[in-house]
Amino acid sequence: MANKDTHYKSQFIDFMIAAGVLTFGDFVTKSGRETPYFVNTGNYRTGAQIRRLGQFYAEAILDHVGTGFDVLFGPAYKGIPLAVETAGALADSGHDVGFCFNRKEAKDHGEGGVLVGHRPADGDRVLIIEDVTTAGTSIRETVPILRAAADVELAGLVVSVDRMERGTGDRAALAEVGDEFDMATFAIVTVTDIVERADLDAGTVERMHAYLERYGAR
Repeated sequence: MANKDTHYKSQFIDFMIAAGVLTFGDFVTKSGRETPYFVNTGNYRTGAQIRRLGQFYAEAILDHVGTGFDVLFGPAYKGIPLAVETAGALADSGHDVGFCFNRKEAKDHGEGGVLVGHRPADGDRVLIIEDVTTAGTSIRETVPILRAAADVELAGLVVSVDRMERGTGDRAALAEVGDEFDMATFAIVTVTDIVERADLDAGTVERMHAYLERYGAR
């Protein structure tokens, strides 16, 4: 398992850098923090990239969760292609599951409702798939939608990168969301993985460590 884990994490970091999704320099986050790196998943823009991204998510899911879930849910908007492509990659690996996502506004004609794809049923184990979770806002909006649809079980939350920054308290935002909704949370890679595995110059590594020292979870 350790060899497989090292293999896909290192490849995913290289993949993000090659796609221009993971960049290093001087940036400011939405919260106003000055950061030496930035993750912009909006830079995935080709069919080959989104196909490979789904495969990376599938590898991480099978590694952390196995087959203990029935449905992938992708919150609108960025979660939609993630849920679709990852469901396809999981099917290719022999684990065919349902996928669904929400509309931002309820449809008032045709089939109606806010959910598209697999309609959650009582007892469904739902795994939420996101790009990057910083404050957990979208998850707090997502869970009530799922619970309004059916008596589902939250199988977990998977994101591409865990920035390992503090949430509302001293703990990491991803861990806080997991505790709040009593579900497992994990990422394909963490910022620590990036520091350890990416080919970075000494100055960038020092700045990454300084950033984590200042804003990282305790």
